[in-house]
Amino acid sequence: MIRNYFKIAFRNLVRNKIYSFVNIVGLAMGITAFLFILEYISLEKSVNNFHKNLSSTYRLLNEDIHGVTWAEIEPGWALKAKENFPEVKDFCRFEQGITKGVVRRSVANAEAFREANISFAESNFFDFFTFPLVAGSKKALQKPNTVFISESTARKYFGTLNPLGQVLVLDNQFGSSSHTIEGVFMDMKDNSDIRLDMVFSLETLKNPANLKGNNWATLTNLDSQYINTFFQLNDGVNVKAFENKLSALRKKLGKENDGVRFRLQPLANVHLAASLNDNLQTTGNLKYVYMLGGIAFLILLIAWFNYINLSTANSLKRANEVGVRKVIGATQFNLISQFLGEALLVNLLGFTLAAVFVYSLQPFFNDLIGKELSFTTIDFSLVSVAGLGLLLVGSVLAGALTAFVLSNFNPIETLKGKLGRQSKGIFLRKALVVSQFSISIMLILGTVLIYRQLHYMQNKDLGMNSHQLLVVKGPEVGKDSTYGTRKTAFIDGLAQQSFVIDYCASGTIPSGWYNFTTSGFTQPKSKPGDELKAYSFAIIGDRFLKTYQIELKAGRNFTPAECNLDWNDNSKILLNEKAVESLGFASAEEAVQKRIQWDERPLEIIGVVKNYHHTGVQRTIDPIIFYPQNSSAYYTLRITPDNINAKVASLEKLYKANFPGNPYEYFFIDENFNKQYQTEQQYSKIFTTASGWAIIIACLGLFGLATFTTESRTKEVGIRKVLGAGVLGITALLSKDFIKLVVISIVIASPVAYYLMSQWLENFAYKVDISWWIFAVSGAGAILIALITVGYQAVRAALANPVQSLKSE
Repeated sequence: MIRNYFKIAFRNLVRNKIYSFVNIVGLAMGITAFLFILEYISLEKSVNNFHKNLSSTYRLLNEDIHGVTWAEIEPGWALKAKENFPEVKDFCRFEQGITKGVVRRSVANAEAFREANISFAESNFFDFFTFPLVAGSKKALQKPNTVFISESTARKYFGTLNPLGQVLVLDNQFGSSSHTIEGVFMDMKDNSDIRLDMVFSLETLKNPANLKGNNWATLTNLDSQYINTFFQLNDGVNVKAFENKLSALRKKLGKENDGVRFRLQPLANVHLAASLNDNLQTTGNLKYVYMLGGIAFLILLIAWFNYINLSTANSLKRANEVGVRKVIGATQFNLISQFLGEALLVNLLGFTLAAVFVYSLQPFFNDLIGKELSFTTIDFSLVSVAGLGLLLVGSVLAGALTAFVLSNFNPIETLKGKLGRQSKGIFLRKALVVSQFSISIMLILGTVLIYRQLHYMQNKDLGMNSHQLLVVKGPEVGKDSTYGTRKTAFIDGLAQQSFVIDYCASGTIPSGWYNFTTSGFTQPKSKPGDELKAYSFAIIGDRFLKTYQIELKAGRNFTPAECNLDWNDNSKILLNEKAVESLGFASAEEAVQKRIQWDERPLEIIGVVKNYHHTGVQRTIDPIIFYPQNSSAYYTLRITPDNINAKVASLEKLYKANFPGNPYEYFFIDENFNKQYQTEQQYSKIFTTASGWAIIIACLGLFGLATFTTESRTKEVGIRKVLGAGVLGITALLSKDFIKLVVISIVIASPVAYYLMSQWLENFAYKVDISWWIFAVSGAGAILIALITVGYQAVRAALANPVQSLKSE
């Protein structure tokens, strides 16, 4: 009997080719979108979960009086916590930032690489965290001047040679130092927040001689925040109580009463927050995961609605079959079994086609999402099992609903031909069409708004001229007694280039970050608590403002002589307008020549800079203090716009002549600014793809329903044509009901989309208005798409020969 059911199901699929195609392809597209996004969510939920001590491991965070948290901690607190509290079983520190520099092999003429994903880490790093070694012993990291490298890094530097025992030379702010390779670890993948290519022994920095005067990096200091700190706690520890103990210790031993307290964050929540109400700093975005999950479910819902809609509409053709079978003795169970078998066959074919789509489109999705994913990424975690369960249960329920509707036909009504006049089925189909297009229109509206916001951010006035600004990264190798002479020769060479309009050297650049952020600034009229306000520090030279075309609001710029002073000998600073406001001065003019205190150190304000965006426009403009130094971290050049490649090559020749052994790396400021909008660019790509995908599925369903409508009204159309109706009138007659449904969808979708878009825009300091025309354009687009979809079948029916449709009458 089951075999017979499947035979009948297969024959029905072949007999109704259009409905079968629309159902199977629509389901396949919905399942494909769902599986792709389930891959991504599975990866996001799995990040950091592979560590063996996950449940007892916590990250130490700072939290200020405003609830803002950050992960950079003074290195000495880990030692103090271990000394004072039995709750601490072990700790591990590693930094990500101060180690970056230039690395090369210790052989003659070896190629040098500028490395960013490298770190000084605690000697227990590979015991504390679960990063498997492929060669070497974990204990070797206890020795100073040792380094462990990843497998891909080993291939990069040594090819097929055995890297163990080889020596790498690291040039950075701690000078030039040699490190012996004692281990090779497996590459750290996307399922880890810690992704390093090289791990240098933190024991190296315990020797004061290796700090090269950078005493702020002393591993026992309680002043400089630069290191990540993780604790492994003993069983049964009350985490909240231990947090309070740590904060009390900080208040007792800290040199500054800065209002900062300690927070402990489970390693399991470092990537994705425990909930949307969790305000601790994370490396991932829980809202983003929820958003993608919602999109996946909505697209799948559209596909299910398609299937239910077309199956129930097509069921009218089989009403007589059901009536006859019931009259000759078929039970409802027999009919449900048959029609459920047909539904399962359609779903099985949909799943099979979805597997083909996933395999074919996986590279495109990986590029869209910026991750290396595959179907094997879906693990058997609670989220993945729940997602797959939802997919299977939903598919079965969609089929079961159709089977129930078909099997529930009244045989007397069906054999009398009255079923087609019932309104319940028509209302259900209309409701499903409205739901489909409401979802699609919301996605279209979201896409338009995201593109507008992205365009606004990319084109907003930054308060400076970022065009044709080329940045060359400063040297790390060869900072010996001749470095000053070579640096001067390089700068003189820049000045002699005919295509260089202006140039400067600085310790920070717009589109990057600041040198550091600190507090403790007050003026005579400051109120209690003002010393807790944070200010961003930017180290610049005397040509910085001119090169970036940043205007002075009041006062004067730094002089070359002021930039030549040692750090502790200088007393002059510039402020931006936001810093003037934060310090409590009434105007820029009032602030000039006033003295402020940085803790115990007096500083004189010599000028005020107009506000400009140093970072992306997602953030408000920070209060900035500019400090004069002849830093060589970055060289910025404003160049003429023609023949860029030749100019870059000419600069490379000048750079390598003065800084041999350093990799020549450059970028443009405007391109660097755009990199800060990668998340928004990814949003726009995902929403565009999702809305396009949803519209295609919805239009497939609309096309199928339009086909059903024109077929069921063939004789009516024939009679109207015989009575003189034109093609335009008949097309309008067949299309208007569908267009009404789309208009209702627009009315429903618009307020929901407005609310959701308003919530999303709250994440931006500077944002576009949600204009009425966004809804008008999106709605008109949806109507046009629906009109084209339905219009094809309507025109086809209107052009048909009425003789063919009426000859049976």
